[in-house]
This record gives sequence, C-alpha cells and structure tokens, in this order.
Amino acid sequence: MTAAYDFDLFVIGGGSGGVRAARIAASHGARVALAEEYRVGGTCVIRGCVPKKLFLYAARFADAFEDAVGFGWDPGSPRFDWPTLVANKDREIQRQSDAYVRNLNTSGASIFYSRAEILDSHTIRIVAEGRTVTTRYIMVATGGHPRLDPTIPGIEHAITSNEIFDLPALPRSLAIAGGGYVAVEFASIMTGLGVKTTLIHRGLEILRGFDNECRNVMHNAMAERGIDIHTGEFFTSIEKRGDRLVAETSARTLEVDQILFAIGRVPNTLGFGLVEAGVDLDAYGAIVVDEDSRSSVENIFAVGDVTNRLNLTPVAIREGHAVADTLFGGKPRRADHRNVPTAVFAEPELASVGLTEEDAKATLHAVDIYRTFFTPLMNTLSGRKEKTLMKLVVDARTDRVVGVHIVGPGAAEMVQLAAIAVKMNATKADFDQTVALHPTAAEELVTISKPTERFRKPADAPAGVGSDP
Repeated sequence: MTAAYDFDLFVIGGGSGGVRAARIAASHGARVALAEEYRVGGTCVIRGCVPKKLFLYAARFADAFEDAVGFGWDPGSPRFDWPTLVANKDREIQRQSDAYVRNLNTSGASIFYSRAEILDSHTIRIVAEGRTVTTRYIMVATGGHPRLDPTIPGIEHAITSNEIFDLPALPRSLAIAGGGYVAVEFASIMTGLGVKTTLIHRGLEILRGFDNECRNVMHNAMAERGIDIHTGEFFTSIEKRGDRLVAETSARTLEVDQILFAIGRVPNTLGFGLVEAGVDLDAYGAIVVDEDSRSSVENIFAVGDVTNRLNLTPVAIREGHAVADTLFGGKPRRADHRNVPTAVFAEPELASVGLTEEDAKATLHAVDIYRTFFTPLMNTLSGRKEKTLMKLVVDARTDRVVGVHIVGPGAAEMVQLAAIAVKMNATKADFDQTVALHPTAAEELVTISKPTERFRKPADAPAGVGSDP
C-alpha cells in the first residue's frame, strides 16, 4: 500500500460485485472507499433477484391452494393483497441492504453516498461533497439498467423491472415485451397473482441461449397456464387512453393496464468519465476487460454486469473477490466463467449448467443424450398436468457429463448440486454409481440408464456439422 494516494482502491457502485471487492480488499489491509448514489445492494438486492424471488413465492401460493384440494384440504377462498406483499418486500430488501452496509463498515471500508466521477485514472470526484480524492486503483461495478426502445412512439408509458415491484396497485392486465429471463419470470409471477398476461417476443422462441428442448417445454407449459405468448412479433406504438394503454404490435392491437419492457439491459458506463479516462467500451457500451477484469487502463478494473460477460450476481461476486485477492491479498487468481449454473425462476422453473444439446453437438465429436419426461409425484394427486423434464448431455468419448438441464419443481436447487459434479468432471458412470434417493424427482438424474439419442459426427465433418444415426 502507498500513502501517495488517499485510497488504495476506490469502488464505484454498491452492488454485489463492488461490495464484495471492497470488503475483501479492506480485509487484506487496503484503504478502501465505495461510492453508491442510490442504495447499497445493487440490482440484485434492490430491484432484481431478491424481490423477484419473493414475488415468485407469492405467486406460487395460487398453485398451492389449488393443488391442496387433491390432498384433502379445503383452502376456502384465499384473497391476495398486493400492498401487503410490496410492504413486506420493502422491509426485506432494506434488511439486506443494511447488512451490506454493516459488512462494509465492519471491514473498515469508507462509504460515500454519492455519485462518483472519474477525473483521471487516479482521481475521483465525489459529487455530493464537491471534493476530489485520489486512489491507486479504481474498480467500476456500476451494473446496468433496463433498456427501452426509444424508436417506439409512446414508449414513455411503458414500465421496466425497476418500477414493477412498486406499482401502487396490481394491474388487471399486463403486456410484456421480451423473451429472456426477466420477461418470462414476470409473465409467470403476474399470471400467478391473477393478472391476465400477454408476452410479445421478437424472436422465434423464448429464452434464447438455453437448451432448445427446454425452451419448447417452457413455452408450452406457460401457455397451458394461460399466458398468451406471441413470438416473431414486436411493439410498434403505445398510446395512453384514460387509465388504459393501447398498444400496436406487428400483428395485433392490445389494450391493457400496464406494459412492461424486458428487452435486455444496458451497461451503466456513460456520464462519469470512463471514456475521458481512456477506458475502452465495446459496441454495447460495456467495459472491455481481460481475464483479470482489468480494463484498457492499467489501474482501472471492472466487474459484474457493466462488463457484459456473464451477467449473474454470483459471477460478479467471484470477479470482485478475485480482483481484491489479486491486488491486495497476495493470491493472484481469476474468476472462472465455465460451467456456471443458471436458472429462470418462473413456473415451471428452468435450470441449467454446462453445454446445451445444441452446443455439445456443435463442438464435440460424439454426444449421448439422456432424457426423461415424467409427471412429478405431487401432480398425481393434485391433478396438475405439468410434467418435469430432466436431461443429461454426455461427451460419449470421455463419458463426462457436460450438461444438466431441468424443467420442473425444484429445478434450480437440483442443478446447483449437479453443478458440483459437472465442475468436477464427473462421468455418467459416476452418476450411475450414485444410489437414488427415493421418492424424489432428483433420483431421475442417477437412474436414467439408456441414452435416448446418440449423436456421432462424421470423422471428416467440420465443426458444427454432424449427423444423427
């Protein structure tokens, strides 16, 4: 550490990645400051993962009340109260935000509740205090914000995931633009809470990037739940008429209470001096970094969604921790972005780790697919028609399980544990040697004995070209 600067590390952004970096760096003895202009906790805690999961829990009670009848219960006439959910959500995210602040204070890091601007590679302006400080290293962890399409007339009448958690009243009807995590999750949540929901997605299928079979299963299951899904379609205009919104798409007219745009997020990189300091941005406005999360300016680092690498909270935390350990802990290391589990917290739930079937067939010479599609035990009495899909993708040359994909209840919890095996290069034989825990859905992962499909690429076929025998 050097006294030539006021701080050894100045973190801009108080989300999960920035807070972890600040806390770990301070624990290594660095003089650390963190600036956050809104609330400590970032997207995940304040307006993302945490409130979303709480809202999903609320929505799932609709299923629970309905399913209870098949098990002998009379749930009566349950009534949902939106203001109660919003108020309880607010208390929980405040508790978690306070915990982040407490951990920073305990570590010895200084917190500035202010916008921070980069004046040069070693100088930060703390806007709220009208003063500057110097720092040896800068870390940018400013995340991203929901993207709106400014070319659509009336787009100002739409809301984003930032606002939907705090609506004064639950809308009776909602149209959603998008087909990714956020769009699909809110379509499920709002439908579960009794909102008539329409999903408009420009692409040919929802949830791009996931295994295609899982995407199709999700689409059909959501449609069965009453979500009106239209793919290959997009919004062209929005007009406010009284307390209603009338929207035109490329194929239809919609009249709804609210319109939610969930068409992606934009890195928060503009307006606080990055470009002026010489930091390179890519075509999407994200900070370009190397494997050590270092930007084009040697002493400026960036982690989390602002780099647009793998936009998941646990990944941002790993990235921030790795930088802190490398710079101040004498433990040089990099965050590993391979085989990271991910989930779509919708109804049904989708979770995945490793290669999709399509990616495996494009990159491997020989692939075996093990799949099972079955009715969960609970649904045999509840009468619910929804099925569970489980799928193992295996490199047939090495027997390694290179992908696990699940659609159904508890998918995320199961994939989190399966990810350990995938990360350890477990083989299908390792799965087979594991005794099943009965009766569970997860036992299917270790009892699928025969491949449902074998893929072999011709010896002279170029990458991405193969044939199914």
